Amino acid sequence: MRERRGAFAVILIVAMVWSISGLEVTLDRLLNAPGDAWAILRQMVPPAFAQVHERGAVGKIFESVYIAWIGTVIGALLSLPLAFLAAHNLSPVWIRGPIRQLFNAIRAVPELILAVILIPITGLGPWAGTLAIGIHSIGTLGKWATESIESIDSGPIEAVESTGGRWVSSIRWAVFPQVMSTISSYWLFRFEINVRASAVLGMIGAGGVGSELVSHLTFRDFPAASAVLVLTIGVVLTIDTVSAAVRRRIITGSVGSDDPSRSAEAMSDLTGIKHR
Repeated sequence: MRERRGAFAVILIVAMVWSISGLEVTLDRLLNAPGDAWAILRQMVPPAFAQVHERGAVGKIFESVYIAWIGTVIGALLSLPLAFLAAHNLSPVWIRGPIRQLFNAIRAVPELILAVILIPITGLGPWAGTLAIGIHSIGTLGKWATESIESIDSGPIEAVESTGGRWVSSIRWAVFPQVMSTISSYWLFRFEINVRASAVLGMIGAGGVGSELVSHLTFRDFPAASAVLVLTIGVVLTIDTVSAAVRRRIITGSVGSDDPSRSAEAMSDLTGIKHR
């Protein structure tokens, strides 16, 4: 046992040394990094809020929110029907297999790469960022919704089938009531993630506040860049706080009063996803 632990530790150390050498990180760069960072931070104080307001930075920040919201709506609307077809307790393997692989393929491509692919098609602007976030959200929301559907109680489905109900009737009366509270909370959680992602997409011309931030950093206008960062962080934190409260209300309000164990399980699922 000790030999295995020692071998594992050696492998980790070798991997770290190999990775650091590949990044060409020198001791001088490490030692000088804190001083360089402090020099830039001093130039960012005080933030130039008046300047960025005149340039319309606030509108760009809200453009990032719009991109995230529409992208989330696209992902939610398209992923939900696919999730029912991907669940093992609702669909045969020849249907759910390809859809699951589709979810995996979509999640494997980051939003930035999708935006780079879409910009030549849609042109520079928020539409490319919206589509990139929407497509990527299909893979993530589809996976989360599928897992929620697969964990439901099969009793209501059997009850509907015993009365002669069709597959659509089972979805409507047996599955929807059990999963929609959790799935809608996943949609809100994904919206939080998409707000942060949309701010980054602007750096490559896909709309949002990222283009404004890059513009200030390119010209080394650090006070203006600081103001944009502060405003963006404030908006993101506000959205995260409100969204978290709404998600908590959806979960505890819909299942908490009747089934505390289901409420605790749903909140645990969201916490687990957030740390993945």
